[in-house]
Amino acid sequence: MLLSSIRRGFTSRVGPIRTLSSHSEMKDFLDYLDSLKNYEKSGVPKGAGTDSSDGFDLGRMRRLMERFGNPHSKFKAVHIAGTKGKGSTAAFVSNILRNEGYSVGCYTSPHILTIRERILLGKSGHPVSAKLLNDLFRRIKPDIDQAMKEENGCISHFEVFTTMAFLLFADENVDIAVIEAGLGGARDATNIISSSGLVASVITTVGEEHLAALGGSLETIAMAKAGIIKQDRPVRCFSL
Repeated sequence: MLLSSIRRGFTSRVGPIRTLSSHSEMKDFLDYLDSLKNYEKSGVPKGAGTDSSDGFDLGRMRRLMERFGNPHSKFKAVHIAGTKGKGSTAAFVSNILRNEGYSVGCYTSPHILTIRERILLGKSGHPVSAKLLNDLFRRIKPDIDQAMKEENGCISHFEVFTTMAFLLFADENVDIAVIEAGLGGARDATNIISSSGLVASVITTVGEEHLAALGGSLETIAMAKAGIIKQDRPVRCFSL
């Protein structure tokens, strides 16, 4: 039923997502995130997005999920990867589902004005509030600190914020989450969604971006992005 709603709405138009300025009350939370390894700023290591020994360790993300009760198993998901058009596709699909009456979580990156833009919630699709982010951060920080010790300080900015997004989607009881992969797909922190929870995988235009991080060729980039495809689950591929 969810997939049919997506199909029916592909002729709909998507309105702009309104962004909001950052809030001073998030300072402690943002300072903490800024203290973590941020590959969006530093650049991604060679081969880190490939499904190989050089790739990011998804085991670390799975252990984080287990620590917090596997929130990613508590909602359905549409998972989107690609070089171009991921964010607009995520907005498009989210709006289709909201128009069908679903409560939708949407997770994308990067943001324009405030990190709040990366997480949209509910039937309104508004950015997550500073209060929700702050409250969640205070709740999970002791566990994140402990996990950081156990993982030898290797948990990244994106892994922590992805964990928070999944926890918020579970806490807010969204019907479905539309999730954009951050880099590639196969070893992206978002790629822990199980087959049973996946409504569909979507692959948009594939091009030569993050070439070194994704294996060095168009073929290896395509393989990395195809890593979000799950057995016996629908997949849609298209070029924008």
